[in-house]
Amino acid sequence: MTVITDLGELTKPLINPVLTIGNFDGVHKGHLALFDRVKILARGINGQSVVMTFEPHPLKVVRHRNEPKLITPLEDKIRLILAAGIDVIFCLPFTLEFAAISAHDFVQELLLKKIGIKEIVVGYDYSFGSGRKGNIELLKKMGEELGFRVHVVEPVYLNDTLISSTSIRNLIREGNLAGAKRLLGRDHQITGIVKTGMGRGGSLLNFPTANLAPYKEIIPGGGVYAVRVILKGREYNGVCNIGTNPTFNGESLSIETHILDFSDDIVGEKLAIRFVDRLRDEKKYSSKDELIGQIEKDVINARKILELNGK
Repeated sequence: MTVITDLGELTKPLINPVLTIGNFDGVHKGHLALFDRVKILARGINGQSVVMTFEPHPLKVVRHRNEPKLITPLEDKIRLILAAGIDVIFCLPFTLEFAAISAHDFVQELLLKKIGIKEIVVGYDYSFGSGRKGNIELLKKMGEELGFRVHVVEPVYLNDTLISSTSIRNLIREGNLAGAKRLLGRDHQITGIVKTGMGRGGSLLNFPTANLAPYKEIIPGGGVYAVRVILKGREYNGVCNIGTNPTFNGESLSIETHILDFSDDIVGEKLAIRFVDRLRDEKKYSSKDELIGQIEKDVINARKILELNGK
């Protein structure tokens, strides 16, 4: 398994490469269908399975705006693609210069001369090259002329829902983590650094929390969740509150996680939170004692859910 971030690192073409191209945010079940097709075709010609993806998200470059909130940051995306059994990943910088490459040059100079593709697998809506002027029809025509095969994978549905990064982002925003999990094939996870909070969790409520400053991932909608917490390679159960702390008249969004049966000071540590199930909406309580009573119920419910879901 190889990750290449600069085409200059590639001194000779790969061995009978079968390639798919995309941003692959989320590495969801639709993406895995593409990867499976690539791997099968590569085995059939004794070749290498290859994925090409980009950093940052192309929308950030071509539309001069912030990229969409990510389902998976780059580190996790690469890890998941490798875990899918892909031989080689090209993770290329997406720049204005790269975006300006014409569709013909992209295929001839990069895919053929540099990488040496034998076959390419694309999604049903694939487009490429400057201004996204290259389409599947052009790709097939060039394949016939230049000697590579083109395979198109149709959209993948789960029941009546199209599996797409956009669908998954919408479900996460709504707090529908069970729905997102069905399309992803795994629990949604966010990662960040534990920062110093307001100090209410431990001193006032007797439920100390890790306050997360997240990376670029999309944050689930406000509410209370049963979660698993990954810290220094170990996994713990927890309860996570996403919201503004209305009982204390808070205004800014916070992500606070009470790690069950854990009391270490972890400010400054990297933390991952894996969302297993939604417990309830965030609510304003009339007193500190009423809030404590509700948190105690949340902890009991979270333990039950996490035990049922296993590890």
